[in-house]
Amino acid sequence: MTPHALEIKNLNKAFGGLSVTQNVSLTIRPGERRLVIGPNGAGKTTLFNQISGDIRPNSGHIYLFGTDVTHLAPYRRAHSGLSRTYQIITLFTGDTLEHNITLGLIGLRPSRWQMWRPLSYYGDLTTEARRILDTVGLLHLATHPISDIAYGEKRRVELAMALAQKPRVLLLDEPLAGLSNTERSQVKSLIASISRETAVIMIEHDMDTALDLAETVTLLNYGRVIVDGDRDSVIADERTREVYLGV
Repeated sequence: MTPHALEIKNLNKAFGGLSVTQNVSLTIRPGERRLVIGPNGAGKTTLFNQISGDIRPNSGHIYLFGTDVTHLAPYRRAHSGLSRTYQIITLFTGDTLEHNITLGLIGLRPSRWQMWRPLSYYGDLTTEARRILDTVGLLHLATHPISDIAYGEKRRVELAMALAQKPRVLLLDEPLAGLSNTERSQVKSLIASISRETAVIMIEHDMDTALDLAETVTLLNYGRVIVDGDRDSVIADERTREVYLGV
């Protein structure tokens, strides 16, 4: 029997006595498209941070393809097939697009980056970085510094970095935030084109766009799972309308 891509069991996290996630349990199938919604402060990003290893839960377990990764460091989870983007873009702004992607690829190698080695030492990865930039339509900007490109292009670079890791589970934390209509359409198309070998779990407030991409939806409120299931039934649920849609 094929294991779940991601399984979360009774996850709890508290900060200063305030519970941010409370007994959260979810299962994500391989290749699934899951949308996580909820009002501000519902615990969505905290949940992502626990899945990626950026923070540790107080209790509960996280399984990635059947392996307990609850206590593994973020880079170990990346090596196991987990990748993510963040609400706030995390790129080396003074470096080029090509070098940003190359550094991400180096981080996945068993022999990690050595600061005294020039990036030209990793010629094969530079070639791969350029190929990845081409898939998101940014090859023509490969040698430009991140600081010179538009915000929407930075979002595409961050998505490219996440995809460069060839993840089996990809977490996208508000990938459409702050984008123009044109940029939103471009990023949406990129997300829609992600291989079904990758399960995609997305936090997003642009509901019209996000629901086009989602098959299943989880509603969080005050750190708890309120509604969870297929897209249409969750959106039609009275609790969703009350907690999130405000009707």
